[in-house]
Amino acid sequence: MEYRTLGKTGINVSSLCLGTDNFADPTPEKECAYILDKAIDHGINLIDTGDVYAEGEGEKIIGRALKANNKREKTLIATKVDHGRRRPGYSVDDPALFEPNDHGHTRLNIIRACEKSLRRLGTDYIDLYQIHRPSPDIPWEEQLSALDHLVSQGKVLYIGCSTHAPWTIMEALMISELKNFARFVCEQPPYNLLDRRIENELVPLALKHGLGLITWAPMGMGVLAGRYDSTDQFPAGSRAELRGGFYADRVTKKGLAVGQKFSVIARNLGITPAQLSIIWTRDQEGITAPLIGPRTLEQLDNILPVIEMKLSEETRLACDKLVPPGSVISDFHNTADWMKMSVTWDSNQ
Repeated sequence: MEYRTLGKTGINVSSLCLGTDNFADPTPEKECAYILDKAIDHGINLIDTGDVYAEGEGEKIIGRALKANNKREKTLIATKVDHGRRRPGYSVDDPALFEPNDHGHTRLNIIRACEKSLRRLGTDYIDLYQIHRPSPDIPWEEQLSALDHLVSQGKVLYIGCSTHAPWTIMEALMISELKNFARFVCEQPPYNLLDRRIENELVPLALKHGLGLITWAPMGMGVLAGRYDSTDQFPAGSRAELRGGFYADRVTKKGLAVGQKFSVIARNLGITPAQLSIIWTRDQEGITAPLIGPRTLEQLDNILPVIEMKLSEETRLACDKLVPPGSVISDFHNTADWMKMSVTWDSNQ
């Protein structure tokens, strides 16, 4: 396993990191524990989760698994505090559960959410705590001061953000510098061959200012892995089928067409499209590591050989012909209100 320095820190993270959005939704706990254990045994040391994953059950599963296998010290736990009204226990409809302040990245919610995540994870500290999606109506001073407080208490070691606009990240770095607050060490954006827009501003910012990039959806939610044949008939167990909504919207005709050509490149190399999609993402400039999110142990077994593979310049150029640098075929920023399409497009053409 190759290890890379995370931003301006002194810690090293594996060049593949484990995403756990499938834990408990739909992967059963026993298989989650096997996945976690095998990933760690193969050198993956960063485990990413969030307080909204399976309504907090994802964190609980990770906590129980690390306690059972006694490998907490071999891992870096990364979790997130969500920006919206999706956190466990929140309800708009039930007056007994409704809490008018249980949304947004206020000092109140950041500290409350951190305490709850610590309990669910069964740990005294979180290695990397991330602001999940922006709260543009809440000043950075409030968000960063709360995170700085958690760092000073030793409950959080490093801080980061997820799916933020480059200009707001730069603003946060500036305020941390001016106020002597803890500084973001990484950003977690979507990135794959179908949506390369982070190459335009975020990657240059990260390279210039020492920001790690731990990216999600390297396989394009399975589109690049050949999982989908249609934009309206989804395979059983796929995210588009199980969750619908903005997940289904990412499966486009243009994306499927690129996925078919991408599969030909992979087959000519003697590897699977899933493996090629992960190699491509991992070996792009400025990327610290992509998150792999296997739903089953078998999927993890198929991904692990990527550890020994490299992307050739010839293959990189072939992929660039499918989707040019900085451009987009399928919108993986479709949950980010700040990201606007730079050109008029029709994803179904």
